[in-house]
Amino acid sequence: MNDPQQAPWDGLVVGVSLATLDGGSGYGEVEDAALGWREGTIVHAGPRTALPADPNALSGAVIDAGGGWITPGLVDCHTHLVFAGDRAGEFEQRLQGMGYEEIARAGGGIASTVRAVRSAGEDALLEQSLPRARALTADGVTTLEIKSGYGLEFDGERRMLRVARRVGEELGVAVRTTYLAAHALPPEFAGRADAYIDAVVEWLPRLHAEGLVDAVDAFVERIGFTAAQARRVFEAARALGLPVKLHADQLSDGGGAALVAGFDGLSADHVEHTGEAGVQAMAAAGTVAVLLPGAFHVLRETRLPPVDAFRVHGVPMAVATDCNPGTSPLLSLRQAMQLACTHFRLTPEEALRGATVNAARALGLRDRGVLRPGMRADFVHWAIARPAELCYWLGGQLATSVHAGGRRIA
Repeated sequence: MNDPQQAPWDGLVVGVSLATLDGGSGYGEVEDAALGWREGTIVHAGPRTALPADPNALSGAVIDAGGGWITPGLVDCHTHLVFAGDRAGEFEQRLQGMGYEEIARAGGGIASTVRAVRSAGEDALLEQSLPRARALTADGVTTLEIKSGYGLEFDGERRMLRVARRVGEELGVAVRTTYLAAHALPPEFAGRADAYIDAVVEWLPRLHAEGLVDAVDAFVERIGFTAAQARRVFEAARALGLPVKLHADQLSDGGGAALVAGFDGLSADHVEHTGEAGVQAMAAAGTVAVLLPGAFHVLRETRLPPVDAFRVHGVPMAVATDCNPGTSPLLSLRQAMQLACTHFRLTPEEALRGATVNAARALGLRDRGVLRPGMRADFVHWAIARPAELCYWLGGQLATSVHAGGRRIA
């Protein structure tokens, strides 16, 4: 597959440096490099000198990038991107002193977005969601996770998952769908959380049979669901062979990280309050810690996730936008990387790995996140002089081209 004499290739970029991330540490830097691909798969990611004297013998589509860097395509492994309306008013309320839980208990928060989503048709929901997805892809995202969880009824959850699939089809970006009906208690089930979990478990095989579910998530927290209730959802997912992940330990240490690790979960997300026992359980299970600095920033939190403990125990750390209308209205994964460095003290290399190879792992994807022959041809060309600039600049347009599966999408 990586024999440079095999032809024809679908595309070849020369005159560029690569941050391959191929290896356990460092950027995997290759200067004066070339990247070639065929049928959506990388066939060469290495020195330009390894190519024949005439690159046109390999591909009729040779691009001289004229400098800059290519990295793997970014993977946003935690988003709530499909929703209707916004919650800008809550942003103002928080600035005036109201807390997240206080807003939620007053009928705001997730409940307000649920009302907006339930009143929106599928096409309207798609129309509102596409600009957010386009913003993410324009800034380097080639794989995108999208959760349900704002319908909280069968038709609403189904509509959200269908729109998530359509986002991928419209933009040519890979979308992984996550069933998050156990996100909040809908008003019609007030005081009957166990009965609602019965419904969540009953809906899951129906939606899975329609090809709408790639993974299952839940929210374990004082204002969410108990660990016992999430366990029931996870057992239903396991019966269908579906992987699980969890909104864990965001506002308190409720044992969420250990719970999801006990199910060999793909990831525990947020994890600001995860204790030593949870970290060790994640390490033993290979569960990824997904850091969400956007929500930390917007909510002006002060409790840092246990980054040092994750490092000591070898827990992979991913970084995601958590794009949602209430606590993380963030439309740039690169900005999330910058916030992870600023707030959580990740290094730029850790942040880049967190938005590529570790984020792919948090979705159960082993065919992307690294520039290596045989991997999916997801890559971004950046107008930068060194990889650390991806976490240095606050905003701005650094991506000059974005390819997913060898096809340019931005």
